[in-house]
Amino acid sequence: MPYSRSALRRFLALTAAGLLGGAFALAVAPVATAEPATPVGYPAGSTATRYSGLALDACTAPPLTTVQAWNASPYRALGVYLSGVNRTCVQPQLTASWVASVTGLKWRLLPIHKGLQPPCGARPSDAKISTSPATARSQGTAAATEAIAAAKALGMLPGSALYNDIEHYTQTDATCRTAVLTYMSAWTKELHRLGYVSGVYMNLNLGARQLADAYTSTAYARPDALWIARYDSVDSLKGWTGIADAKWAAHQRAKQFRGGHDETYGGVTLNIDTDRLDAPVATVAYPYKVTSTTPLNARTGPATSYPVTVTYAPGSTLKVVCQTPGTKVGTTSVWDRLTNGGYVSDRYVSTPSGTGYSAPLPRCAYPYQVTAPAGVTERSGPGSGYTAVGTSPNGALAWVTCQRSGAAVGPTRIWDRLDNGHYVSDHYVATPGTTSYSKPVPRC
Repeated sequence: MPYSRSALRRFLALTAAGLLGGAFALAVAPVATAEPATPVGYPAGSTATRYSGLALDACTAPPLTTVQAWNASPYRALGVYLSGVNRTCVQPQLTASWVASVTGLKWRLLPIHKGLQPPCGARPSDAKISTSPATARSQGTAAATEAIAAAKALGMLPGSALYNDIEHYTQTDATCRTAVLTYMSAWTKELHRLGYVSGVYMNLNLGARQLADAYTSTAYARPDALWIARYDSVDSLKGWTGIADAKWAAHQRAKQFRGGHDETYGGVTLNIDTDRLDAPVATVAYPYKVTSTTPLNARTGPATSYPVTVTYAPGSTLKVVCQTPGTKVGTTSVWDRLTNGGYVSDRYVSTPSGTGYSAPLPRCAYPYQVTAPAGVTERSGPGSGYTAVGTSPNGALAWVTCQRSGAAVGPTRIWDRLDNGHYVSDHYVATPGTTSYSKPVPRC
């Protein structure tokens, strides 16, 4: 990513991975701290969002009119620098209103934190990570706090993936390597504790390989997603030299494959870097109206059998985060999850589809890392007696949509249903509940 429009092309890499005290009250999750896979404390009203396709990033977020013109392009995701002491470009467009407008146009956003840089790399003038592990750890935690505050101010919700831009650095300096890994580990753990997904952007040869070498290290928390810079004009998310395809394998990869250049769409020219993504991005809420002629009940789960938590007047505005299947109401089985954690039937909401799911709303899902060293078998039902239908490798994200009881594995009977319809034992997934259900994941 560029330091400025005229600067040398930057190098990046990225990574990504709450319990609820009541129906709508957020409580800090008693998240375990075991590395490398640390649990994520998603709060009520959150979800993770992912994007697969072409993306662009520019040093300065473009005006809304430019984004509108670029609806004619093949791009539908946009990287934005939201925080960090080394963020060099001004961001006059980057406001909560701009985010709402751009995401309303069905664009996804990649939030980038350009904070402290490696002590043995990046630009000499950049503020650097400390070579003291204790200080580097506190700096990583502070970076996560800063990025979350910036994301919230822009309307990006918990469940969003936040990417830490780590520029190129010397690969033979052991002290520097320890500083970077310690900083990134603390960044990941703090994001997870507060309900966000952790990403990192690094150069393939000058950073990302060292992160991959520490993939199974119990000394560092592993990021959930990796975004590499490799300007070879090849947009493949596999076959990265020095990084096995089994690492960051489940919708956890992005590649910046072309550096700064001009492209023109809708009569508007923009200087961009080009990326290919299959990775988590920002989560936002979308406003829709209550269409019923009588008050609409929000419930604690996606069915009319769940308790009512609040009632909305006809015509009032709802903030919808994601959609999930539930009991059928009228012509639809789709339920909408709100920012306060409640569920309402999509039958009575002004989403485009009256019978199915509506873009750009994502499906509700909560990704957690797989902890089994040899990976976990995906099955057709909640038990080891069901047919094996796939495998999730160690460190892959299990995109959990709901949980249910099944055959005992270790100390738990909880099984996680993934967004592909397969089941894995919760014993092998880094959810907060080691033997019980993990809020806010609903029951199947």
